[in-house]
Amino acid sequence: MQKITEIKELKLKANDIRKDVIEMLAEAKSGHSAGSLGMADIFSVLYFNVLNHDPKNTKWKERDRLILSHGHVCPVRYAAMAEAGFFPLKELKTLRKLGSRLQGHPHNLDLPGIENTAGPLGQGISVATGIALAAKMDKKDIKVYCLMGDGEINEGQPWEAFMFGAKNKLDNLIVLIDRNFIQIDGNTEEIMPLDPLNKKFEAFNFHVIELNGNDVKELLEGFEKAKRVQGKPVVIIANTVPGKGVSFMEGKSEWHGKAPNKEEAVKALEELNEIEKKIKEE
Repeated sequence: MQKITEIKELKLKANDIRKDVIEMLAEAKSGHSAGSLGMADIFSVLYFNVLNHDPKNTKWKERDRLILSHGHVCPVRYAAMAEAGFFPLKELKTLRKLGSRLQGHPHNLDLPGIENTAGPLGQGISVATGIALAAKMDKKDIKVYCLMGDGEINEGQPWEAFMFGAKNKLDNLIVLIDRNFIQIDGNTEEIMPLDPLNKKFEAFNFHVIELNGNDVKELLEGFEKAKRVQGKPVVIIANTVPGKGVSFMEGKSEWHGKAPNKEEAVKALEELNEIEKKIKEE
């Protein structure tokens, strides 16, 4: 697909994704708001600029692979995929409904373009390192992107996979940590402190890039830097605001796994429409 290079257009696409997420969750009456909204800029940049993919040929062998480890934020991925043309936008309203291809956690056998089934946290990085190693063995020039929540790296399995990736010098692996400081029980630093996260990854022999995960320009530059790294895997620590774009959700852990009701959805969409106007005026 044709890449979007204009920062303003990528911002507008991220805002469209946020509106889609609100409408989907309000219709479903369940789902994860905070992380989905917080990652909209990341998914806009990935699906409309960074990824080498073809929505009309989802089995294209030379495509980049995107592994979503924290599958509960799949509404933002579904919205980005629909906006990119993988399936009709109207299908977004079927989220979590019986028989829908868009379940509360993604299932790779249901929806073309989904590379992995996700649900149990911490497992996506093991899938990603396996795909990255296989690509190396097959001499395929592809990138494997693994998106993870910061809360899920409380688990031990990811760190085993990080060691595996570094040992095998998987420079085709780019891990992005959604560093929003929230998980279902509250603040990550109160539940199981992760900082200094950058030094932990450096100790595991990763190339570390830190950036603002809600800044489109920084994301574009960060992914370009990540692609050029040789000899070791890359981790992008993307600092994001959970609930980004909706004032009453921003930074609040109670919106981790909560959907807006009709009144809240109306208010959220009003705010996002105002943001759209401001972006267009830039």
